Amino acid sequence: MPLIIVLGPLVGAIIAGLFGRFIGDRAAMTVTTGLLILSALLSVFTFYDVAIQHNEQLIPIATWISIGDFEATWSIRLDTLTAVMFVVVTSVSSLVHVYSWGYMSHDPHRSRFFAYLSLFTFAMLSLVSANDFLQLFFGWEGVGLASYLLIGFWYKKKSANDAAIKAFVTNRVGDFGFALGIMAVFAIFGSITFDDVFAAAPDMVGTIWTFGSMQFQALELVAFLLFIGAMGKSAQFFLHVWLPDAMEGPTPVSALIHAATMVTAGVFLVCRSWPLFDLAPNTSVVVTVIGAITALFAATVGMMQNDIKRVIAYSTCSQLGYMFFAAGLGLYDAAMFHLFTHAFFKALLFLGAGSVIHGLHDEQDMRNMGGTRHALPWTWMLMIIGTLALTGVGIPLLGWGFAGFFSKDMIIEGAYMAGQGGAPFGIASFWVGVTAALLTSYYSWRLIFMTFHGKFRGDKDVLDHAHDSPPVMLIPLILLAIGAVFAGALFKDSFVGRDSFAFWGDALTPGEYAIANYGDQQHAAPHDAVPTDDTGHGAEAVDDHAVPAASDEHGAVDGDDHAGEGDHGGGHHPPTWVLFAPFVVSVLGFVIAWLFYIRYPALPGRIAARGGPLHAFLYNKWYFDEIYRFVFVRGSEKLGDLFWKVGDKRIIDGFGPNGFAGAAMNAARRLGRVQSGYLYHYAFIMLIGVVVLTLWVVARAGGQ
Repeated sequence: MPLIIVLGPLVGAIIAGLFGRFIGDRAAMTVTTGLLILSALLSVFTFYDVAIQHNEQLIPIATWISIGDFEATWSIRLDTLTAVMFVVVTSVSSLVHVYSWGYMSHDPHRSRFFAYLSLFTFAMLSLVSANDFLQLFFGWEGVGLASYLLIGFWYKKKSANDAAIKAFVTNRVGDFGFALGIMAVFAIFGSITFDDVFAAAPDMVGTIWTFGSMQFQALELVAFLLFIGAMGKSAQFFLHVWLPDAMEGPTPVSALIHAATMVTAGVFLVCRSWPLFDLAPNTSVVVTVIGAITALFAATVGMMQNDIKRVIAYSTCSQLGYMFFAAGLGLYDAAMFHLFTHAFFKALLFLGAGSVIHGLHDEQDMRNMGGTRHALPWTWMLMIIGTLALTGVGIPLLGWGFAGFFSKDMIIEGAYMAGQGGAPFGIASFWVGVTAALLTSYYSWRLIFMTFHGKFRGDKDVLDHAHDSPPVMLIPLILLAIGAVFAGALFKDSFVGRDSFAFWGDALTPGEYAIANYGDQQHAAPHDAVPTDDTGHGAEAVDDHAVPAASDEHGAVDGDDHAGEGDHGGGHHPPTWVLFAPFVVSVLGFVIAWLFYIRYPALPGRIAARGGPLHAFLYNKWYFDEIYRFVFVRGSEKLGDLFWKVGDKRIIDGFGPNGFAGAAMNAARRLGRVQSGYLYHYAFIMLIGVVVLTLWVVARAGGQ
């Protein structure tokens, strides 16, 4: 069954990609979609078997590389972390496939598109099922290749080609760091297999690794290099610039990249490698800081975007920042919980945006929308659900809310408690999370109001012909909406609550919330999720992040937490104001957006016309593109010109084709003119030769 889950999409990609023109688009679409749905159904069974029944497995497939001490075996590692990612990747991908039947119905290259989608899914499944770093790197590069093909799918469009190249080149920076990290892992540990590396990690604490004349803390170096790779793939600050431009691809591609595959790979890598990061406190601080900056940066830029897909893209970047600063604080289970819920509502929002674009005849600028809720009632309602989930709407202490309420608030509250326990940048991350939640609420409701409410600002003929999407596009949206509503409440206990010890097993350490509240129930779990020295996951690593129960002086409250649980150990009780802070700022963001775009709709235009340095700074995305172009692109262009005009044309061509080779060619050309083909010319030359020879003989004779 796991083999079918992983290899099924690859078979579909091969059939559609190589034989699509022979079997036709509809057959190619049917094969790829059917195999993805099969993988999704089997993933659900696998999730139940592995995460609920605790039937972890390691399935060797073949020896890949065996050279001396270096061995890499292609295998499928089935633990809860893999099972969760199987469900996320295959469910979203299968719904994207179904949705694409309607969205890409008029595209002449549908078989190629569906082949790329399936290839993308196979690469991600290979990544999350890896049992060593090399197989993970194979899937890592596979999703990079597939993203390049899908972002630039409309290859006749220059902006799409530019965006594909930008994504590919930017990710090469991160991938270079990741590749160095894998090399460092083998050099330090003598193996790249997860179990071997994680088992040896506690013994490497404090070990200095020497490379040439340089010395490094071994675990810090490995963790930092791995995080560089995660930064590129998950579009974190400094390496985020490719993500917004990736919107040039078809909308289903955006949903797949942002919700289930490429950008979640970095978060998965950090969580899979948690034993290394837990023992590398300095690198964990870097992860926390970069994640917090990304969450805030992307939220500020998202407020100013007018392209409906770019708003959601920057939202993805911001939410990934939440996941990373949670992981940096040791809240790996909360990071994975938010990754899980985020997949549903972010795919819902992207595909909903595609429904808007489809209904408005390819219009993407929200300034040309408005008043469309009557023409697109289903899309409007479903995007409202996605927005409620993204902004984390819920009622603290009562345990009612949308999916984002449970996962994002868990990260915000965990950051506060980590800060109370002395974790570096814990309190700062808490305030960043609250501020980003305010901005998220504002730009999310701004999108809803500009798109569906007020007066229509575009061509009236477009509105007259606007229509909701066909059922083949709406049904995936409805299924995603169900996940956006219920996924958080249904899986909170398993991911971060009382059942998390048994749920995660040895795949992931439960976070501070579970340890503080349910640590005394560990003996009831089938698997001891708190690693011991014997497993090599480092019991002391968990203690590094463990937060003591909040005392009364920190504002501890009696009663239930925001999830409405009455049965907990009473250890993790942030102050009431911490529980309500995300809810309050979400309401505040809604009110501000309503005032700007419903009550006083002319106000944003006046602010934009007035401009100012802050408006220009945010509108131009902190000038990152301009800075990168000045520092890197222009430098690369000048370096290329130097190699081309001086190195190639003047030196190589000057001394080669235009130099010695050219001189020889000119000489040959002149000598060739002597070969005229006329007999009297040859006779004349022979006569001259005889005369010269005679003169030479006479001269020699006279000299003697």
